[in-house]
Amino acid sequence: MFSLVRSLVVLAFTAASLVKGYADPGACSGACWAHDPSIIQRTSDGLYYKFNTGSGIEIATSSSLSGPWTIKGYALPSGTSINGQADLWAPDVSKVGSLYYMYYAVSTFGSQNSVIGLATSSTLDVGSWTDLGTTGIQSTSAKPYNAIDPNLIQVGSSYYLNFGSFWHDIYQAEMNADAKKVSTSAVNIEYSSVGTHPNEGSFMFYYSGYYYLLWSNGICCGYDTSKPATGAEYKIMMCRSTSATGGFVDQSGVSCTANGGTILLASHGTTYGPGGQLEQRTGALLPLRKHNVGLGDGSYLFGWNALSWSGGWPYV
Repeated sequence: MFSLVRSLVVLAFTAASLVKGYADPGACSGACWAHDPSIIQRTSDGLYYKFNTGSGIEIATSSSLSGPWTIKGYALPSGTSINGQADLWAPDVSKVGSLYYMYYAVSTFGSQNSVIGLATSSTLDVGSWTDLGTTGIQSTSAKPYNAIDPNLIQVGSSYYLNFGSFWHDIYQAEMNADAKKVSTSAVNIEYSSVGTHPNEGSFMFYYSGYYYLLWSNGICCGYDTSKPATGAEYKIMMCRSTSATGGFVDQSGVSCTANGGTILLASHGTTYGPGGQLEQRTGALLPLRKHNVGLGDGSYLFGWNALSWSGGWPYV
């Protein structure tokens, strides 16, 4: 459900075995509301762009991760041709060749009838986005997965789209040469049989010989009306592999298709239910809930942390 140049630093925090506690997020000012944000830095001038879930996909810009963020408008103000939908979810923005690609999900809460779409732009700016409609990745109740929360990763000259939530968790499909349409059947790369399989919002990046798979685990929303049992709220999990297409294991060596997963960041202090993660070169990005702001779905805030590394695993 959080894409840019994928290289050095990732978001947030690691297991208690590596560090003593969770760090507070970096500062944010201006338009800091965020739900499943995607952050990308424009190559021509270094300006940061933040894209958020919601009608038309909100765009905000800033000269730094800490802000001030200024809302500029919407990427697709008229919605998409897919089912006539305007409420678009979980944007994932990357640069592919000379164009910026924004993958998005079309669905409704709790439904498995979902489609992943794509829009492109040469500048990232409001008014520059062309909607291309569906990528060919979609789901129904006949599928083992849900086609939401897209995330693109490039491996050499190939492109792969990771996606999915609940049902049978995280899946991956190879895209065609220009990354606009799916070219293969989807394969499962993360699965937990525990409970209702509340895993979604995957993000993958490469660092020093490994591909790291992050995802959000737990109950995401509605905390103001029905707060989950302690530990059942959103948290960020991780696994790694030498291949982008499978073989992911956690810090204990447990397969991530067999209940594996190490906690990267969980609730702490006034931060509650962190998730919707993504990595980018200068830091890690995630939406937060802060007790002193509110726990409602309209109170999610954008935050970030830079990471260090120990034994091949990230930590704050």
